[in-house]
Amino acid sequence: MRLPFRPTFWPTVFTVPAIMVMIGLSIWQVQRLHWKEELIAERTARTTAAPVELPPAGTDLGPLEFRKASVTGSFDHAHEFYLAARSQNGNVGYWIVTPLTTDKGETVLIERGWVPETMKLPQTRQQGQVAGTVTLNGIIRLPQVKTFFQPDNEPQKNVWFYLAPVEMAQASGLPIRSDLYLDADQTPNPGGYPLGGQTRINLPNDHLQYAVTWALLALSLAAVYVIYHLKLERERGQR
Repeated sequence: MRLPFRPTFWPTVFTVPAIMVMIGLSIWQVQRLHWKEELIAERTARTTAAPVELPPAGTDLGPLEFRKASVTGSFDHAHEFYLAARSQNGNVGYWIVTPLTTDKGETVLIERGWVPETMKLPQTRQQGQVAGTVTLNGIIRLPQVKTFFQPDNEPQKNVWFYLAPVEMAQASGLPIRSDLYLDADQTPNPGGYPLGGQTRINLPNDHLQYAVTWALLALSLAAVYVIYHLKLERERGQR
């Protein structure tokens, strides 16, 4: 079959690979879309399942991350940690992380929730400093890892940018369990703060629009390629 135009060398050399790359990126974004949907569904299923007992140290926590765990013990409010640069509905504040000594003698970090900057100090939220034995449900989380853009933790100032149980144990001198921490659920605290339920379940999922964007770019470039050669062929015919 004779084409209505004759492809020229350099436009073809640059355009065809570019179109193939764009189509590949579109397909990759579709794959990422399905992966993200499965991840969100898995997190949702785990967080809504019945609470389990806190797994003992040495357990493979991968299959248990984002499961609820029920734990009983007493808070050590004297050793609060403050995770900085945490926002809630556009308001800047802190996450309050408190060691809890369980009824089995372990010390586990509980990310109790968010407070505004004005309520960072414990005396501004005395009602929330629950004393005595408590039982709570928390989401099992693995220790956070410093990202490229995060600053280093500042243990000497009790300012933390990522939750690192090993560093927090060294800073406090407490035998804090190093392989996990718990995100407190949405059960209200006395006085209203900290605000629990900070676990992110619905992750950003913009892969569909990215896939469509790459596909449209490939289609547009293909259209430009064809239109260019049709015009070129028409000009040749008029000579």
